[in-house]
Amino acid sequence: MSLRRGVLVGAAAGAAGTTALNAVTYLDMAVRARPTSDTPQTTVEKLAAAAHLSIPGEGKARDNRLAGLGPLTGLAAGVGVGALIGLVRSGGWRPGVAVTCLAATVGALIGSNGPMTVLGVTDPRTWTASDWASDVIPHLAYGAVTAGVLTQLDR
Repeated sequence: MSLRRGVLVGAAAGAAGTTALNAVTYLDMAVRARPTSDTPQTTVEKLAAAAHLSIPGEGKARDNRLAGLGPLTGLAAGVGVGALIGLVRSGGWRPGVAVTCLAATVGALIGSNGPMTVLGVTDPRTWTASDWASDVIPHLAYGAVTAGVLTQLDR
């Protein structure tokens, strides 16, 4: 498989995985009546500040932009991790579905939580078991769907 095709197939698989992650997250929120996390928006604010950029608008307009930009970072991370795995696979790394699932899960966890941790938005060392479950289970769904789609598209 060409590198270009590997990246495209991986990105498509990552998009499918991101949809699964979001579905599991929203289902968890609905079942447990838990609120949405504001960490993606806070991450965007901190990234913008570090880059000396401002989020346009004031009050509600700015808050609404952040509410849109925050989840977009998750979409970018999910598609990006999928694209990276597709690229690596096109270079010859061809593990089974279980190892691909694990790699996608870990990649997505690092891709989403890494920047938040580095920027001081969150500290996983302080998370409760419930916090970890709320984070790991959707990422496992991401890994499983990404691996499954990637394996099917990469035939």
